[in-house]
Amino acid sequence: MQTCKTPNGSRIIFREVASKDLLEVMNINRVCLPENYTYSFFESIAKEYPKGFWVAEVDNRIVGYIMCRVERIFSKLDLLRVKKAGHIVSVAVLPNYRRMGIATGLISLASNELATTYGCDEVYLEVRVSNHQAINLYKKLGFKTVSIQKSYYADGEDASIMAKHLKPGET
Repeated sequence: MQTCKTPNGSRIIFREVASKDLLEVMNINRVCLPENYTYSFFESIAKEYPKGFWVAEVDNRIVGYIMCRVERIFSKLDLLRVKKAGHIVSVAVLPNYRRMGIATGLISLASNELATTYGCDEVYLEVRVSNHQAINLYKKLGFKTVSIQKSYYADGEDASIMAKHLKPGET
């Protein structure tokens, strides 16, 4: 668990997800993102990769989350190399709690755990090409666009595939 302050002085608590949090996490997912997952999907990632699934609380309310899994993939960054990679499956923060550093905190904590706990060499994610705010945040955190996946989303929108190298203790 880690804490920090919001600009208005409220305390943000970052902690690993608990099974009791999953319905609140699903609600945030539904409010913030058009891509929604089943309860069993959230539950399976929470059980298999607990150090890659974090929530952010403000005033005893979960206001954001990040959900990651670990995969063996052809590197997004190093041509023709197989790597152990963290996949940020989903990250979301409720609209009234954005621009407070919550997403940055979640991504940093999860990235550090992916490197130190799971031994990942890199982390990657998919983001809608129209989501300029998120793309700018990811760039600020060291991600770079490595490819565009055409018609990735159910509505036909393309996804930017973004990735960065990981080093333990460095996010």
